Amino acid sequence: MKSMRRGKVVRYNKWGYIFLTPFILVYLVFQFIPLVSTIYNSFFENYRSGLTQIGPNFLGLENYKTIFSNGDILTYGKNTIIMWVMGFVPQIIVSLLLAAWFSNPSLRLKGQRFFKTVIYLPNLIMASAFAMLFFTLFSDGGPVNSILMQVGILDQPYKFMSSIWSTRTLVAFMNFLMWFGNTTILLMAGMMGIDTALFEAAEVDGATSTQAFFKITLPLLRPILVYVMITSLIGGLQMFDVPQILTNATGDPMRSTMTLIMYLNKHLYSKNYGLGGALSVVMFVVTGILSMIVYKFTNKKMD
Repeated sequence: MKSMRRGKVVRYNKWGYIFLTPFILVYLVFQFIPLVSTIYNSFFENYRSGLTQIGPNFLGLENYKTIFSNGDILTYGKNTIIMWVMGFVPQIIVSLLLAAWFSNPSLRLKGQRFFKTVIYLPNLIMASAFAMLFFTLFSDGGPVNSILMQVGILDQPYKFMSSIWSTRTLVAFMNFLMWFGNTTILLMAGMMGIDTALFEAAEVDGATSTQAFFKITLPLLRPILVYVMITSLIGGLQMFDVPQILTNATGDPMRSTMTLIMYLNKHLYSKNYGLGGALSVVMFVVTGILSMIVYKFTNKKMD
């Protein structure tokens, strides 16, 4: 009997492996093999000088030494983190507030489906189109400057693209607008999965809505918050299209909006595959380390 049951289990389990096969094949072809190839190419000198192809010549760790020797990677890494933090902090605050309002049955908000759809719509717009829109709005002769001058706030056009912090703020604001709707939906789904009996018990004990939010909602939302923070961090380190289009690929002013992926794109555009591969490996390691730090930090046991 045991052998018959074991045979049935094996025959049944084979369908799981069959359905997993397409994912495994796609992962191997489009992720694992390119990852191994990138690591391999990072140890070689391989670039084009005019019409002459240089390499591939084995260099060992020379590409990594070159990347860290000029200090550009630290500067562009700092730019990336600053703009990510500027966009993520208001994103998580606004998303928590909206999710709490939408998931609170006592408020009885009308038109919830409409507002949920509206806040999610920016996530469906291409980042390139979003960047072009803001480039037009905040240009020297754009509508924003015209309105500010007509109402008397400005005497002459303000050069948004010539100031370090105004340009960074625009990049962060665009990332906030594009992703706060998606974060709201995720947090709202987590809040709706919390047992309402916990809030009823807290209300009976005399807890205010603020206390219930910080003592019940936030602790139980921790898995969703960890997921949001890690995915947002990975997306922030991959920030490319918005600053690329907004600054016309220059990272101006004074390279203050040049991100790590824009720096990587310059190496790939010049066909310097060795340095590009080394920078990709460094970003892969840094992303893994930062994700682990966020995971450990947000999963500490509460007192």
